[in-house]
Amino acid sequence: MAITPTSTGKVERHTIDHVSAIERHGKPWHLFTLWFSCNVQVTALVVGALSVALGLDLKWSIISIVVGNLVGGVFMAFHSIQGPRMGVPQMVQSRAQFGFFGNAVPLIVVLLMYLGFAVEGGVIAGPAIAGLLHIPNDLAIVLFNIVLLIVAFIGHDFIHAASKIIAVISGVACFALFIELWTNLPAHVAGSSVNAGTVILVISIFVSWQITWAPYASDYSRYLPESTPAKPTFWWTYLGAAGGASWTMMVGAFAAAVSSRALNADPVGFLGHRFPLIAGLMIPALLLGLVPAGAEGPYSAYLTCISGVSPSGKLRSPVVVRASFVIVFAIIATALAISASSNVLATVENITLFLLHLLAPWSAINLTDYYFIRRGNYDIPALFAIDGKYGAFNWGAVIIYTASIAIEMPFVNSSLYVGSLVKHFGGADISWLVGLIVAGGSYYLYASSGSGLATSKPKAAFNK
Repeated sequence: MAITPTSTGKVERHTIDHVSAIERHGKPWHLFTLWFSCNVQVTALVVGALSVALGLDLKWSIISIVVGNLVGGVFMAFHSIQGPRMGVPQMVQSRAQFGFFGNAVPLIVVLLMYLGFAVEGGVIAGPAIAGLLHIPNDLAIVLFNIVLLIVAFIGHDFIHAASKIIAVISGVACFALFIELWTNLPAHVAGSSVNAGTVILVISIFVSWQITWAPYASDYSRYLPESTPAKPTFWWTYLGAAGGASWTMMVGAFAAAVSSRALNADPVGFLGHRFPLIAGLMIPALLLGLVPAGAEGPYSAYLTCISGVSPSGKLRSPVVVRASFVIVFAIIATALAISASSNVLATVENITLFLLHLLAPWSAINLTDYYFIRRGNYDIPALFAIDGKYGAFNWGAVIIYTASIAIEMPFVNSSLYVGSLVKHFGGADISWLVGLIVAGGSYYLYASSGSGLATSKPKAAFNK
């Protein structure tokens, strides 16, 4: 019997296994609507507000927003190309660098990331739902996570389909907010800390926003036909992610300039009530915008977890296992969101910067391996074998990854931890740049020497 592509209305049955040619479907532009909807939403808006909250004026806030997203988006879009080429989730591909068991180190980091973003979503959505439905905040967070649970359970095609609709709704809402806030900006927005150190710190936050999408990237491009050209895959992903986030974060900077205190207390409620006559429509529209990115968390967390415990991903009851996992994930995320600080801006800043320090070295190693060492040439069946050519452990990659994180620490500047060298850079957080250079450069020297690698004849990874 022929296998047909997954229908949007049906529960996805694939786990981490390779998507065969006959099951491949979709167009590169579908990546635009997915990543646009994931970036044109309230969490990104709150991240943009950090630029003003940390002391920049509007001019430097906008410059930092654009530069950070354009730089960080490059890494994320290059990861997206791997999906059509390999037909496997992002963290399965990571086995080629770290080995099956060695890959557990970045897997744990990525799972923490998914939980971190889930907490952000709950902290932001809770007060708005509570105000809209006149229910306790804790119950509102529970309801929000139930919706995300359902979307994540149905799977890949449903997430893409929902994103197409939500991208339009979110785009209209963001445009309306852009105009309304722009016309109500204070005559002068003075920055309290406009200096090179703060600018670089703020740019780091926006770079982080994009790089933290990297472990998601191939999960949502792996169903595209293998013949999908690399350049459209890159550009549709890049425009949706970097372009969408830049626009939304500018709106966030405007909102913080109008009233940082109100935005911090209840972002969705504050924004929705900018339009008193249609607040009953605007608030649900803003909440709906949180769904694609929110659902990607438990969905990709499921794939990541399976990548760490099952070599092949072939499960007797994949639907039951995914249902069980997303339920547990939702319970944990709900509990953490309820107990999280009510200070939305501080919570978002801490989570975002924390993840950047941990993910930048992984991204550098993964991309260096794909584009400069193996050049897109991988043995797919070997990715699903513990004793295959990629082995159980690649100790060199694991050591480089963990050492790069350690080397980053003196350059970290966050409210949770300030590194010893930060003062020499005027308060700038350049840890992500240090991590990228150290991890990427070290891995290239290590891998190009042939240490621990089973390379084969390379082929072009970025064709026309």
